[in-house]
Amino acid sequence: MSKFTVRIWDLPTRLFHGLLVVCVVGLVITGNVGGDAMVWHFRLGSAVLTLLLFRLVWGFVGGHWSRWSQLPLSPSRVLGHLRGQGQPAVGHNPLGAWSLLLMLGWLLLQVSTGLVSDDEIAHAGPLSHWVSSATVSAATAWHKGIGKLVLLALVLLHVAAIVWYRIRKAQALVPPMLHGDKSLPEAATPSRDDAQSRVLAAVLVLACAALVQSLLSLAAA
Repeated sequence: MSKFTVRIWDLPTRLFHGLLVVCVVGLVITGNVGGDAMVWHFRLGSAVLTLLLFRLVWGFVGGHWSRWSQLPLSPSRVLGHLRGQGQPAVGHNPLGAWSLLLMLGWLLLQVSTGLVSDDEIAHAGPLSHWVSSATVSAATAWHKGIGKLVLLALVLLHVAAIVWYRIRKAQALVPPMLHGDKSLPEAATPSRDDAQSRVLAAVLVLACAALVQSLLSLAAA
């Protein structure tokens, strides 16, 4: 049977994924350590917000399989996947697509509550003085409680799914996210991953970083 090597994940998407993993691990560690580590907790939170904003925009202008329009989100696609029907997914499978949206949405919620949280000791979120004390208390309780626990559960579920697909379905999901390519039984539309698209991604990242820093600077003023 012929095999076709197709570029599925462009470099900006792969870097986004890798950097997000590093930042989330760092956030969990620094959040648990507390104290002086909270300085890095806030820095990593800003980095995650920058990455999330970038991914939001990249979902409209990025590589073919990184676009929101390519996510198989319909209930029929999900049911078919659960029943083992249909062809193997080229990009995200239906469960992976919903997992992606849930993970990114939850991270955005965690970052948002972190911006207005206050540990009532030495560290307060940069936007905490913009909202009421009741909002600060609710956001802090969420951020340190259920929000954190659900995020950890989502991460563990994501890892478990990768292992399950590797063992039960002989599908290696990690390598394509490292080198970008998939070996497919038939040709498929490749994702654009040239110098021009990478420069565009770099410009978008810088713009998102500038937007986040402007927000934080405005809050500190």
